[in-house]
Amino acid sequence: MSDQTEGGRRLSTQEAARVLGVKPATVYAYVSRGQLASRRDPTGRGSSFDAVEVEALARRSRREAAAPAAGELSVRTALTLIEPDRYYFRGVDAVALASRYRYEEVAEWLWTGTLTPGTRFTAPPEALEAARRAVEALPAHSGPVDRLRVAVAAAAVADPLRFDLSEEAVLGSARCLIPTLVGALPAAGTAWAGDGRIARRLWSRLTPREPDPDALAVLDLALALLVDHDLAASTLAVRVAASARAHPYAAVSAGLGALEGPLHGAAGRLAHRMLVEVLEQGGAAPVVAEYLRAGRRVPGLGHRLYQGEDPRAGALFARLEGLGQAGPALAAAREVAAVMARQGGLHANVDLALAVLTVSCGMPAEAGETVFAVARTAGWIAHALEEYQERPLRMRPSGQYHGPRPPQPMP
Repeated sequence: MSDQTEGGRRLSTQEAARVLGVKPATVYAYVSRGQLASRRDPTGRGSSFDAVEVEALARRSRREAAAPAAGELSVRTALTLIEPDRYYFRGVDAVALASRYRYEEVAEWLWTGTLTPGTRFTAPPEALEAARRAVEALPAHSGPVDRLRVAVAAAAVADPLRFDLSEEAVLGSARCLIPTLVGALPAAGTAWAGDGRIARRLWSRLTPREPDPDALAVLDLALALLVDHDLAASTLAVRVAASARAHPYAAVSAGLGALEGPLHGAAGRLAHRMLVEVLEQGGAAPVVAEYLRAGRRVPGLGHRLYQGEDPRAGALFARLEGLGQAGPALAAAREVAAVMARQGGLHANVDLALAVLTVSCGMPAEAGETVFAVARTAGWIAHALEEYQERPLRMRPSGQYHGPRPPQPMP
C-alpha cells in the first residue's frame, strides 16, 4: 500500500513496478543503476519509493520508448524550434518575444514557460566577490571566455548547494550565476547602480560610453535573441555534461569550453574587424576581394539553418536603424552583404548584426563574443534542466574502431 510521509507520498515495490510497467526485480535494477532512490521500511517489510520520482522515471521511459529507433542520437526538446525563415521559443515567435520583453523575462520564459514581467537577477555577494577575485588574477591579455570560465568555476565553489539538481535549485543558481558572470568582468565604463538589468550592467563592461536608451535597448534585444538556438555545439556539450549529472555550473563551463573554439565563438570578433576594415577603406569591395583572394571565408554571412537572412540579424538591423551612431557601420554591413549576394547568395547572419552594434558603440572586437556567452548561458541552463529529466548517461554513442585488428605484437 502507498504511504503518506513527511517527505511526500511513498510507494511500495509492487506499486512502483505497476507505475513503471515492469517487474519488481526491474525496480531494484533501476535503484542499482542510480535511476531511482529507495528507502528501507522501518519495520523491515521492504523498500519504499518516492511517488514523484517514480512517476518522473515512468514519463522518461515512455518518451524513450516512443522515440524512433535510429543510429544517430536524437535529442527531444521543448525549447527551440527552427524553421527555414524563423525560430520559436516554446512555440512563441522568438523575434516577437525578444522585441517585446527584456532578456531576463525571455530567459524565465525559456526556463519555466511562464512570463514574469519585471523580473531581476541578483548576484550573491559572496559568489560575486569570489568571481571578481578569480578574474582579477588572470593575465591582462585574457579573453572574455577565459574570464567567464574562471568566474563560473569561482561561483560554483562559492555555492555549497550546487549539487542539488532539483528544478527549483537549478533555477535559483541560474538567476544568481548570470549577474555574477557580468559583475565579474572588468569594468570599461562607470558602473550603474540604479538599473539592475543585465543589459545595463553588461554595457559598462563593454564600452566606456554612456548608453542612451535606444542603444541599451539594442543590446537587450541582442541578449534576448541569442538566449537559445537549438543544439549548437556548445549546447550539445552542455547536455552531455548534464547527462552525466554534472551540476549547472559545470554544465555551463562545458558550453563555454566549446564556445572558445574558432568555429563557434570567434565569428563575432572576425565580423567586427572586417567592418572596421570596410569603414577604414571606404568600401566593401576591396575588403571582400582580399578575403576571397586569401581563400578566407567572409565573416558574418550565411547560416546553414536559414535559407535567407538570419531572423536574428533582421531584427537587430531593424532596431539599429533607429540608432544614429550606427549609420556608418550599418551601411558598411549592408554593402558587404550586397557584394557577397552577387557571389553566391549568402545572407547576413547575427554575427554581422552584432558587429554593427559593437563597432558603432565603441566596443572592442571581442564584445560580440561576450554578449553571446552571457546570453546563451540562459539557454544552456534550460537545456541542462531538460537533460536532468532524462535517463542518466544516455549521451554515449558507440565508437567505430578503425585501428589495427588484434592481436598485435607487444611494442
